Amino acid sequence: MISMPSSISDSKSTALTYAKTLVGICVLLMIAVEISSVYLLKHDSATYARISRQYDEAAKMRPARAGEPPSVLMVGNSLLLHGVELDRLQALTSSSMRIHPIFLEATGYYDWLYGLRRLFRQGARPQVVVVGVGVNYFLKNGVRQDYAPMLFFDVRDTLAVASDLHLDRTATSNLLLAHSSTFWDTRSAIRTQVLSHMVPHLEDLFLLVNPKPAIPEGRAFEEIAIPRLQRMHELCEAYGAKLILLVPPTLSSESAVNQMVYAAHTAGVDISVPIDPAALSAKFYQRDGMHLNPEGAVLFTSALAKDLPERVVTHDTLASRLARSTPAPLTPTAQIADREH
Repeated sequence: MISMPSSISDSKSTALTYAKTLVGICVLLMIAVEISSVYLLKHDSATYARISRQYDEAAKMRPARAGEPPSVLMVGNSLLLHGVELDRLQALTSSSMRIHPIFLEATGYYDWLYGLRRLFRQGARPQVVVVGVGVNYFLKNGVRQDYAPMLFFDVRDTLAVASDLHLDRTATSNLLLAHSSTFWDTRSAIRTQVLSHMVPHLEDLFLLVNPKPAIPEGRAFEEIAIPRLQRMHELCEAYGAKLILLVPPTLSSESAVNQMVYAAHTAGVDISVPIDPAALSAKFYQRDGMHLNPEGAVLFTSALAKDLPERVVTHDTLASRLARSTPAPLTPTAQIADREH
């Protein structure tokens, strides 16, 4: 037998030692980055603090007792965050409903379909669910890549979202990592914060590179909107909650709002359009033409405070009558709906 020279054997042993050392350093760096990300997220992110608090409060929601105003879960994106003065709305409607909000920017239909599904599984039992994301985001095919996967989805929700959106393996892996890793979930938010300090007028630049998505017309609109409305309606109904679709105004959106009203009526979903977009000129909007400015928010909040309680009280009255006429416990339809997904 020919023996291997000791120099070759020693070099392989040394290379293996270096490789193990390098892997160990990489693992330690990954752990350090992850721990640092968790710390920064919990101590420096106003968005995370707000959403975590709102989500925890929403998960504890229960049906109102006799004589109490009904419980209302209101979810949406930046259109409601900037367009609704929450303290004022809650003060104006305190005698007719108890509002629990969750507003996360850049969220749409799929974020809240699965976000609501998980909230229901965790025990949330609102009597009414109000979803207000705007027509554009309701028709959007996608989910927010940060915060939402970590806060709103579990593993099976993440896989279900990937299936609904027909994501490839790379995109699905990114979504799973965003759900599991704080650093991976918040990397885009960190990048945006860094860029905002380096690039002046970054928001104006985003407006140029991210134009408003086109809204389909006629039948193409209905083929997207109606099945989504029906699916969300069935989810809320399975857990004993009424769905109300809230349409906040955006500049020159009269046609889109009319199409959404028709789609909602076709799907059997109550829809709230507190203020006609045609009634608000550009002076009530921010520069992007999407978000209301403080003056516009005052008008929208006042209109919402008048429109929403009527829909909520009507539902609460009907629910009370049904409860009195049907003393037997409700069938576990929620479990059936959950098993389907």
